[in-house]
Amino acid sequence: MLPAHGYPELRKFKHLVGNYGSAWQNQRKEFDEFPGAILVTTNCVMIPKDSYKGRMFTCGIAGVEGVKHIKNTDFSEVIKKALSLPALPEKPAGMLSTGFHWTAVLSLADKIVDAVKKGKIRHFFFIGGCDGAKPGRNYYTEFAEKVPKNCIILTAACGKYRLNDKDYGDIDGIPRLIDTGQCNDCYGAIKIATALAGAFKCGVNDLPLSLVVSWYEQKAVAILLTLLHLGIKNIRLGPSMPAFLSPNVVKLLVEKYNIKPIGNVDSDLAEMLK
Repeated sequence: MLPAHGYPELRKFKHLVGNYGSAWQNQRKEFDEFPGAILVTTNCVMIPKDSYKGRMFTCGIAGVEGVKHIKNTDFSEVIKKALSLPALPEKPAGMLSTGFHWTAVLSLADKIVDAVKKGKIRHFFFIGGCDGAKPGRNYYTEFAEKVPKNCIILTAACGKYRLNDKDYGDIDGIPRLIDTGQCNDCYGAIKIATALAGAFKCGVNDLPLSLVVSWYEQKAVAILLTLLHLGIKNIRLGPSMPAFLSPNVVKLLVEKYNIKPIGNVDSDLAEMLK
């Protein structure tokens, strides 16, 4: 539900409030604890536990053996099931800001450019991408925590759940954490970067911008290829390099695009801020 709050059509329904859960790899635990009906709309679905399979539904391209698939957008069964189940118990809640579509961010372009020229904004970091259970992804949490207070963090995709549960404050009213959306909204981060480059009359690679990307599967690879096609360099990639890259391909990416694996947070951050 987190990105859904930024969609105008869904915002019309005032009873759609809040966000439950975190990244995809935690769903078997979180769905087990959640007492309500579950509708799966994407391919990021794991084989469900028997404890919640009976209240799970799929639609669109998503499908799981033994789970009811909704056809023709008729969600009456989902609603009926939801009404028959107990209410969600009270849980501690925090506040997150969402809805930073690139058009909304670029409406602040003049203010952002002015803050950079005055030295109030030192650097931009994109920290995000795919999340996963593999050890080493706490790097992204630590990195966001150590980003200096005069820097802006852009994030997107489920990698955001590694860092979006903290209040990073703002710089003259500009939020320090800008969540541009889900996987397919990474395009928005690219639009923001290219617009800033245009405002400063320079290339994207000349901006005070660093990309710290986490990858897991094919969507993240597609996004990476888009960045490379646009000629964007100096990307930090982790928690490990894709295993399917041959030595020659890795050599090309390093030589032509200066791609680097993530390392130590402190040394990586110091190098990016030079």
